[in-house]
Amino acid sequence: MTAASYTSVFEARRKFLVGLAYRILGSVAEAEDAVHDTYIKWSEADHGQIENPAAWLTTTCTRHCVDLLRAAQKTRMVYVGAWLPEPIHALTDETPESALEMSSSLSMAFLLLLERLAPKERAAYLLHDIFDLSYADIAHALSVQEATCRKLVSRARTNIGRTQVLNVVPMERQEALLTAFQLAITTGDIHQLTELMSEDVELRADGGGKVQTLPVPLTGKKKVLDFIACKLGVYWKGLEWKALDINGMRGALLLQEGRIFATVSFACNAENRLTGVFIVRNPDKLARLVFA
Repeated sequence: MTAASYTSVFEARRKFLVGLAYRILGSVAEAEDAVHDTYIKWSEADHGQIENPAAWLTTTCTRHCVDLLRAAQKTRMVYVGAWLPEPIHALTDETPESALEMSSSLSMAFLLLLERLAPKERAAYLLHDIFDLSYADIAHALSVQEATCRKLVSRARTNIGRTQVLNVVPMERQEALLTAFQLAITTGDIHQLTELMSEDVELRADGGGKVQTLPVPLTGKKKVLDFIACKLGVYWKGLEWKALDINGMRGALLLQEGRIFATVSFACNAENRLTGVFIVRNPDKLARLVFA
């Protein structure tokens, strides 16, 4: 295999690897680093001994991501304020990402629930339930027995409640949520948002200790509505709004003098009522956000 041919093999798999790495790590920067490191290992490998390049790349990337996640989880334990995944507009243009369930597996709510899982549980669950790999292939990727792999996936499903988390919200409801949210902030009129909101809604804001924001999440309809109408209406006065798909669901960029100030995205339950408001203000997490 020539250098050009093994590079083309890797490039054909890159989008899949980035999608997998981002879901495991919740960070675009870390995902890109993991995929780059995978490429280095691939370029140095004895390609004549590799029967299935796609499986080899998946295995190598997964193992590296699991190691990175172990280190990241320790860091997140001392993170300043509430932690949120790094927001993305369009992860890749790969065909699977256009599927509704693949899109919902990028949501902030889903990625936050994945934080409950141990690294190998998270990787096994994603590879099997999201990317449809066999238990045998996943067991090889994680260096465990197939029976152990089945247990990892089973525990993960129990911990995160898959059927509710991957709820697909109709676009009309997504647009209605964004409109109602913006109306509440810009005019103080919370009537529309109140009608769309669940009683146990949570608002979580991530400033990473770099900008001022809520130190802890707010929970409950009244607290969240009061904060949106009375506080955000003041803090965000004069900002420019740009509707954008963020992590697979309709959200918004807030711009200040043409620069990204914050992102807002949402989560809904099976009844399509608003259960989560996610605000990212950490400048490090906004730096790689690309939008037209």
